[in-house]
Amino acid sequence: MTAQELTAERKALRVNLDSSKYGTFAEIGAGQEVARHFFQAGGAAGTVAKTISAYDMKFSDAIYGEAGRYVSRKRLVQMMAHEYGLLDERLSEARGEQSTFFAFSNTVSALNYSKTNECHGWMGIRFQISPLSPHHDIILHVRMLDTDNQLQQEAIGILGVNLVYGAMHLSGNPDSFIESLTDSIGENRIEVDMIEFNGPSFEVVDNRILCLKLAEKGLTHAVMFNESGHVVQPAEKLYKKACLIERGSFRPLTKVNLDMLEKAKSQFVAREDVEAESVEVFMELTLRSLLNEGDIDYKDFIARIEVINSCGYGVLVSNYLEYFKLSSYLRRYIRNPIGLVLGLNNLADIFKEDYYSKLEGGILEAFGKLFKDNVKIYAYPIELKNFERYRKQMGVGDNVETEIDDDGLVTIDNLLVASNLRNLYKYIRENGFLITIENCDRSNMNLFSRDIFELVRNRTDGWKDSLPSCVTQMIEKNNLWKS
Repeated sequence: MTAQELTAERKALRVNLDSSKYGTFAEIGAGQEVARHFFQAGGAAGTVAKTISAYDMKFSDAIYGEAGRYVSRKRLVQMMAHEYGLLDERLSEARGEQSTFFAFSNTVSALNYSKTNECHGWMGIRFQISPLSPHHDIILHVRMLDTDNQLQQEAIGILGVNLVYGAMHLSGNPDSFIESLTDSIGENRIEVDMIEFNGPSFEVVDNRILCLKLAEKGLTHAVMFNESGHVVQPAEKLYKKACLIERGSFRPLTKVNLDMLEKAKSQFVAREDVEAESVEVFMELTLRSLLNEGDIDYKDFIARIEVINSCGYGVLVSNYLEYFKLSSYLRRYIRNPIGLVLGLNNLADIFKEDYYSKLEGGILEAFGKLFKDNVKIYAYPIELKNFERYRKQMGVGDNVETEIDDDGLVTIDNLLVASNLRNLYKYIRENGFLITIENCDRSNMNLFSRDIFELVRNRTDGWKDSLPSCVTQMIEKNNLWKS
């Protein structure tokens, strides 16, 4: 019988019947749904040392210490550490040589009575792989998508069983582990947007790749990495922050990419409604941009992450091809201003009506979602000759014209979209949703990433000239992209 054929009940029973597995369940916020599965499966006396639900905040603080936010990674780690410590303290002498201990924990914000809250939670397990061995941790963050509290509790219960079973039987194969997380849950009920393996036996596991696989396999639409390359959960990283984000392939990150972001940031933080110290800046890659002949090149992905990190920026990887979907995603976590950094070539593309054919309201619906709640686009000018070259190279932009000569810059002021959309474009521009990035370094405007990549790959003389020093240093240090 394969893992894919096992129901939550059968998984729980298999764990219960393994006399070597022994541990605790600590659950806050959505009942004790995970523990319930193990009790109902039968044989729980051989597996469950204790269950606890310290629901009241004062009780929770008294047991686990203060955490500030109760549905947070910090609280989860406190719970796992406390419960696992008690197991080790109280039972190691009696059964430590025969048992592999585990402490499962979750802290969840399920749907409230008014249906107004963000439904999400943290879940993790601290466990031994063999008796007397060091502990290992698996931590994940989940969003519940059901619109009914009981259904959310049900999904959390099954996910928890899948996590416990996976830790005990599939942790040596992270790919299989990830695929098993949604067993018996069904589609569109949960989203797992962060996962992390820690411990001596997981030293070869790259959590960045694991999180990318969450998106690749459809468990989430986006994953986030901070400026140090560590996987982070957006709700915690973006809490009470404003955000500026630039999309690109960044293979590699060029001087023009950096100039776009830094000049846009200067204007963004100068706004009256933005506090400079509360701004998070990211570069965004789409899953499509990571594909190589239909598959993701994980080595190339890591290279791009490390190069961007070397310049001091975090990375968002998403499958939101349309900008209005990216905007809606960021709005889940951010109430402060959001800035999207685009080149004029990309700005022209978002005015193609064909992109929005699946929306009932077409381009009007898309723009309503894109510019909702103080979202603005910062547009980087481009020389006309390069604009024309881009359109020819990429086969896009046939829906726009310009009003300038060959020596001029294409800006938001002289870009002409399709005639039937010009009043819409005028409305968006005149109401401040489009902002021209100023003081651009015109010497960088002849740079095309495809040309530069070939120079880098072949180490052609002068390949460093188009790249920031932080990028060239990382490329040389790790011998990246060399043919």
